[in-house]
Amino acid sequence: MGRQARGGSPVSVGSTTTTARQDAKSAEEEEARQLRRTLGRADLKAVPETRRAVRELLRHWGDPGQSEIAELLTSELVTNALVHTDREAEITATVRPDGLRVEVRDYTGRRPEPRARPADDGTHGRGLFLVESLADAWGVSAPGPGDPGKVVWFELTGDAA
Repeated sequence: MGRQARGGSPVSVGSTTTTARQDAKSAEEEEARQLRRTLGRADLKAVPETRRAVRELLRHWGDPGQSEIAELLTSELVTNALVHTDREAEITATVRPDGLRVEVRDYTGRRPEPRARPADDGTHGRGLFLVESLADAWGVSAPGPGDPGKVVWFELTGDAA
């Protein structure tokens, strides 16, 4: 039964709460589709931790092969940012209806350059080659006007589940 406001017009009780709950749920769902982390300077333990967090984010996204590629490419970008800079890094992974975008920001202006073909010996030099080979798109951009560093990103297309 509705309450009567002064003047006799009915007042709906609870509809604002329901709407607020729906908005909060939508915001939670949207927030749950994005991963943001700051990674400590030279903290290579952050690489497998970030990989696990990306796996969890992608649990209901695309096919398992896409998720594995996303984990691998994320590991490569995070490792590069932590090994080749002397500062912390930030990762943002966002699942959108049309795919996934992962951005890794560091605070060094030096732009990465993929090698034409990684050497057969050793374990270095394959990261950006893998990103270039497996991502649907990738690149390097400035984080914003006046902000130091760069953002290395990749995208994988696919359906969010």
